[in-house]
Amino acid sequence: MSKALITKFDTEDEWYQARVGRITGTKAGNLYMKRGTGYKMGFYELIAEMIALPPSNENPMDRGKRLEETALDLFAEKIGKKINKDLCIVSREDEPMIAYSPDGLIGKTMDVEVKCLSSARHIEAYLTQSIPMEYYDQMLQGFVVNDSLRTRYMVFFDNRCPIDIFWLEMHRKDVKDDIKASLTNQQSAIKAARELMGTLTF
Repeated sequence: MSKALITKFDTEDEWYQARVGRITGTKAGNLYMKRGTGYKMGFYELIAEMIALPPSNENPMDRGKRLEETALDLFAEKIGKKINKDLCIVSREDEPMIAYSPDGLIGKTMDVEVKCLSSARHIEAYLTQSIPMEYYDQMLQGFVVNDSLRTRYMVFFDNRCPIDIFWLEMHRKDVKDDIKASLTNQQSAIKAARELMGTLTF
């Protein structure tokens, strides 16, 4: 039997710092999926608390924008390719309403999307080596818009983590059916919106 150790603290800040990197009651239910099918975000948050620098109070979106160029420069250096970082929107010639904004372009067949996430999300993507599902459609959109695109890189950058940069690739050949379905859905939505627009304008 393990003995319970009780530690008292003088301030709430000391108490809070002592909880970092420990599984408390708040975190215990957020570690594993039911029936042992994998980890929940709490597991990756625990690792982040153990190995990453603590987060600042900076707004996550502001932080992402601030670090984006650094991530692109590091990525370009590591793969030995020039990245066009011009601020742009790419749209389909046959339907300009279908568009996307890549963070960087590499020639005519490759582009880059940068994600500067929380340390826990950064670690999750690294350990699972999979693009987070909430960004799947965003990555797919590049192929939907640009028929010449063959490879999309999702670059993850977090300078608070020991492995600060890594990337995952999405290839057109692997997601052909999803591209076709997404294009069809978007075309149908635009058609329906235009028809409804006609009934709503005077």
